[in-house]
Amino acid sequence: MENVFDTKDAQNYIDRINKLTSETQGLWGKMTVDQMLAHCNVSYEMVYEPEKHKKPGTIAKFILKSFVKPKVVGDKAYTQNGPTAPQFIIADRKNFEEEKKRLIGFIQKTQQLGASAFDGKESFSFGKLKSQEWNNMFAKHLNHHLAQFGV
Repeated sequence: MENVFDTKDAQNYIDRINKLTSETQGLWGKMTVDQMLAHCNVSYEMVYEPEKHKKPGTIAKFILKSFVKPKVVGDKAYTQNGPTAPQFIIADRKNFEEEKKRLIGFIQKTQQLGASAFDGKESFSFGKLKSQEWNNMFAKHLNHHLAQFGV
């Protein structure tokens, strides 16, 4: 798995994103390319712009930590057409260039902060995570959706 904290790997994600156009079609799923970029931005918004999202309550967080966390932060890749958490569903069309720019900025910021900034950092939904778990979560999500759009 790629390392989102590594300069070369982060640049690889950016290069893949830059291959997308506003007309790129998905190979599976229902999202348009602009919605996919906005969807990917949600993971980073929960870290860098948490005020945009409602935190899960105690019961929901317990369920997320117990049942969802292992799938999200583990090594195994996501399956096609898997379930999506409600806060990640993007119903409206978005500005492709704006979402692309935001995602690239989030990737760069994450890489520049480095693994040490994420080791033990509190996740919005899963509690404290190790830097490797943060890496797995970000890398798997990016790989899944960039592959969905053929890049």
